[in-house]
Amino acid sequence: MSPTVFKESGYRFFFFSREEERMHVHIMSSEGEAKFWLEPEIELARNHGHSRKQLKNIESLIEVHHDELVSVWKQHFGR
Repeated sequence: MSPTVFKESGYRFFFFSREEERMHVHIMSSEGEAKFWLEPEIELARNHGHSRKQLKNIESLIEVHHDELVSVWKQHFGR
C-alpha cells in the first residue's frame, strides 16, 4: 500500500508502507520519480528523470507541506 498524502502541480507525494524507518516522501510525476528525506532536514535522496528546476519546485512544495507530511507519516507508521 502506498498512501497518497497530496497531489499538486502534477506531482503525487506518497509513502510506501513497508520501507526504511527514516522519514521520507516519494514524488511521482509523468517525468520521473524522486525521494526526499524529511529529517533531519529536507534533502534529495534520489532522482530519476526530474530536472533541477522540477526538483527545486518539488522541494518548495515539501517545505510548504512539511508539517502535513510529518503528521501523516506519524499516523500511518504509528510513530
